Order: sequence, then C-alpha cells, then structure tokens
Amino acid sequence: MRKIISVLLLFTFGLSSCEKDDICDPDTPTTPRLVIEFFDADSPSTSKEVTNLKVIGKDMTEGIIFNENATGETKYLANGSKISIPLKTDADFSTFTFTLDSGNENAAAINSDEVRFNYAHQNLYVSRACGFKTIFQLNPLSDGPPISSPFIKVDSDSKGFWMKQIYVKEYNIETENETHIEVYF
Repeated sequence: MRKIISVLLLFTFGLSSCEKDDICDPDTPTTPRLVIEFFDADSPSTSKEVTNLKVIGKDMTEGIIFNENATGETKYLANGSKISIPLKTDADFSTFTFTLDSGNENAAAINSDEVRFNYAHQNLYVSRACGFKTIFQLNPLSDGPPISSPFIKVDSDSKGFWMKQIYVKEYNIETENETHIEVYF
C-alpha cells in the first residue's frame, strides 16, 4: 500500500512541476487599429477607393506599412476604400498626415491633409501569454474651446483639403470589425 501511495505522490508532484505553455493564440484580440472608410463626397452612399494613399504619423520618418510583402515605397501605399491605422497607446491623441496620390510624378496631383485624433485609452489584461491590449474612445478636445468633434483637420499644403468631410461612425474602438471613421472626398 505504501508503494502505491508513494508512486501516486511522486506522480502528482511530477505533474505539478510542469509549466504551462505561455503561447498567445494568434486569434486572440489585441489592440485594435482605427478603421477608416472612404466615400464619394458627391454620392455619400458610394464607397470610393483612394489611390496611392500614404499615411505618416507625426514625428515618424516612414509611413505606415499597408503592404507587408511589397518592397520599396509601395509598401507604404494604400489603394482601396478602407484602411486601418494604429493609435498611440501612451498618449491621448495621434496625428497623421494623409497624402493622396503619393509618389505621383506630377507634384500638382499630390495633396496632403493632417488629422489629429483625440481619444481616451484604457489598458485591459488579456492573459499571461498575451499581456495587455489597449482600447480607445474617441473624444473631443478637453483643452480649449468646446469642439463637438474628436478630430482636428489641418491643411498641410496650399492645395486645399482633399478630405471634404470626416464623420465619426463609432466612438468606441474595441475591435477592427467595424468602421470607426468615414472620410468623404
């Protein structure tokens, strides 16, 4: 009987010393990016594709990578009606320059607008393997006159705004499964 109990105790202690694998499942939701969808300003219900859109965060030397498999400048260019951009997790705002027709040999065709997104952020614990993720809530500026919009749009060149209107569709940024911002151009 002692041998059986000894074997069971040895087996139990042996199993308890095993360490669990700390591998974060790739399907686990992480910090979501801001999803922006583009629409035709003349026909608001029609989505419109951007051509060679380059998005550069303030104080960044290179643009956001949209095409991981591309080489050279083309990895920074987005073509389509929807993009996703990362927000800063350690600040209450992120500023980006959106350049339409970037890389066009005709300099007159290139147009840039700067947009600052204001938000509150909250870190949420996901798991030991995955760590934390950050969720965001778009909000108006709190330092200055009341503004009913969670963004500030600045024309960064003399050509005028290419983004005619910007609307917030979803203030809470918790997943990338929905559009958060709609841009009409």
